[in-house]
Amino acid sequence: MSNNPPLRFSHNHHLLSVKGCDAESDVLAFEGDEALSTPFSYRIEFTSGNHAISREMMLMKPGSLTLQAPVDQGYGIKVQQPVRVIQGVVTGFERLGTSKDETHYALTLQPRLALLDRSHQNAIYQDMAVPQIVEKILRERHGMRGQDFLFSLSKEYPRREQVMQYGENDLHFITRLLGEVGIWFRFTTDTRLNIDVVEFYDSQQGYENGLTLPSVPPSGQHSKGVDSVWEMESHHNVVQKQVSTRDYNYRQATEDMNTLVDATRGDATTYGDAYHWADNYLTAGNSHDRNPAPESGAFYARIRHECYLNGQTQTRAVTSCPTLSPGMRLKVTGGYEVADVFAQGVVVTAMHSHARRDKDFGVRFDGIPDSPDFSFRPEPGSRPVMAGTLPARITSTTENDTYGHIDKDGRYRVNMLFDRDNWETGFESLWVRQSRPYAGDTYGLHLPLLAGTEVAIGFEDGNPDRPYIAGVLHDSAHGDHVTIRNYKRNVLRTPANNKIRLDDERGKEHIKVSTEYGGKSQLNLGHLVDSEKQQRGEGFELRTDSWGAIRAQKGMFISADGQTKAQGQVLEMQPAVSNLGDAREQMTSISDDA
Repeated sequence: MSNNPPLRFSHNHHLLSVKGCDAESDVLAFEGDEALSTPFSYRIEFTSGNHAISREMMLMKPGSLTLQAPVDQGYGIKVQQPVRVIQGVVTGFERLGTSKDETHYALTLQPRLALLDRSHQNAIYQDMAVPQIVEKILRERHGMRGQDFLFSLSKEYPRREQVMQYGENDLHFITRLLGEVGIWFRFTTDTRLNIDVVEFYDSQQGYENGLTLPSVPPSGQHSKGVDSVWEMESHHNVVQKQVSTRDYNYRQATEDMNTLVDATRGDATTYGDAYHWADNYLTAGNSHDRNPAPESGAFYARIRHECYLNGQTQTRAVTSCPTLSPGMRLKVTGGYEVADVFAQGVVVTAMHSHARRDKDFGVRFDGIPDSPDFSFRPEPGSRPVMAGTLPARITSTTENDTYGHIDKDGRYRVNMLFDRDNWETGFESLWVRQSRPYAGDTYGLHLPLLAGTEVAIGFEDGNPDRPYIAGVLHDSAHGDHVTIRNYKRNVLRTPANNKIRLDDERGKEHIKVSTEYGGKSQLNLGHLVDSEKQQRGEGFELRTDSWGAIRAQKGMFISADGQTKAQGQVLEMQPAVSNLGDAREQMTSISDDA
């Protein structure tokens, strides 16, 4: 059996196919942009004798652009053969003009991943690593299957307590998360299943061993019919010498969280220290380890420095090779015109392809050196900055819980009111700290919050992954105990009706301290009133409906002598002793008279 590919004769240099559309189409021109960690986009202009191609026939339909090149079949026969297939989905459709014979159309072809920017979400993810979060979104929210994506990672990433997506589209969210930990992605085509596949990598192992092309100017290339490279440029820049990171983990408040990494090990052409604060890590890691623990401080410092080093040497060139794609290694052969960086190998990071019926296919591409010291690292996307607070409710594992549901550190779980997921009751969030007016080493002010209480969630430095309880609020279901009815009072009252009340009404000032145990026990000071605010006395009252006892080991002094505005010593007894003396003399006098 012959292994030669079958001959395919076509008047078109490149082929366009859209699933379900049988209309014949001739590619007129196309332009495409591709880059690592970015969905590609091809705008393809075509003509068709079918004047009635509609948007329903195109939009959201799987499509492909097949790039062809003349392949020598022997005996001097060259036939257009497929060399690369770009598979995706039609996300845009245009009708540009029409004539009697044909209509001029255009469509936009993108990978299915590009559709994620149409999905804006607010969501909570708990106890999941970054790759798990991405996979959950791809599978559960966008219906992708195992054949649609591939994780080929060299590291095992830790589970995060909680990650929050707020006001972000899914594409931005997963791109941001992946960029934070240095994971990049590229697209390939499964020609067997006719689907686009997104592949995720975190090291140089993800590069595709690709091409070695000669350096030949355009005039020479056409005569020889050989794909080549020309207009080579290399741009060199001074970048950061090292990266320092620091963070704070309140769970281990005294731990040293400083790290410093120089991924070049002393490159003299670099300069400066890039200090990153709060990269969201829990342990510092080993700064001297070339492969530090994922998501440690040293890991983030290395990833950030590698990202800076991506800008140290940047290359640009033009080629006629249609098989080139982002993530591919490319070496260029030639003479003095080939810079060392091209001769040693570059990795294609971005490219712009173009072709027309009257113009040859060409690619202008960007690249970075193929270096063992660093990999391509995507720029982390901008993280939402949380301004103000978000509403939430305290939650508990116990229905109608009588007491606050807190952990050994006094933290709460909360149910964010924007979250639509159905979590197990009492597990709607990570444990969250509460900001309080007074705190210290096992002392402070903590009034436990009950399930259902509305709280305002703030975020450290606006980071959505670092929530805390900034305040507590009343609402229509949990009314305020101080309103216009009693606005002159200052009241601290617990759910069990333990109470401290301070009434500031001028001329009727009073303080009440009470508890419900044993009926009621109270200390009333000042203007004493009943439940209807009617005066029932003044001064002070210490009373209980149960047993009472007054004990003082060193002695008890009870006197009716005045001491205006607490002027004088507490145990000042002279007036009392004088009164007792006077009384004794009177008794003696009465006794003598008798």
